[in-house]
Amino acid sequence: MMSNSLDTKKCLFFYLTSIKIMKLSKKNVILFIMNIKNLFTVFAITILFSSCALVTDEYQANQRKVIAYLLEDLPLPKDAEIIKVPTVLLGTGTAISGRIILQSGYSPAENLIFYGTETLTTGWQLVSSKVGEEVTLVYTKNGRFATIFIAPRDTVQGFITGDYGSDVVISVVHPDAIANQNPYEDLTYENLPETP
Repeated sequence: MMSNSLDTKKCLFFYLTSIKIMKLSKKNVILFIMNIKNLFTVFAITILFSSCALVTDEYQANQRKVIAYLLEDLPLPKDAEIIKVPTVLLGTGTAISGRIILQSGYSPAENLIFYGTETLTTGWQLVSSKVGEEVTLVYTKNGRFATIFIAPRDTVQGFITGDYGSDVVISVVHPDAIANQNPYEDLTYENLPETP
């Protein structure tokens, strides 16, 4: 009898122990799953942000190559970031027209010095300038015109250091860009559609 009651106690002990282990393991499994979800979330966010940086860097590198090819004689500051949406270049060879929008960490004064020095070394000649809070430079070369507009841009770093960056707009036009001086000649004010 003793052996039978001992076996029952052992069975009961093992049963209760296994229930405790199962309860503990359920908690551990749930905690493990929660940790995995947290790790996965952190991993996914890291991949997302790092891939955005890679795409942006790749875009900048590719655009710099295109602009260097199309406008090989017009210098761009090394720190300047090309703004994708409003930048457009049309034409081929020396018949390039378009607009390049840049953001530079350099101040307008520093960009003025850069363009004042670098454009002359590539054969551009300054024909007009306006210097104030905003800077406008007009250059010509082989009948082409390049207008460089530089405006101050507030940045977080500038707020801390007391300096600011620049928004730079470069517009380039070749002499044959406009064949018809008045393409709207046949339009008359009376023939315009009614306003809605």
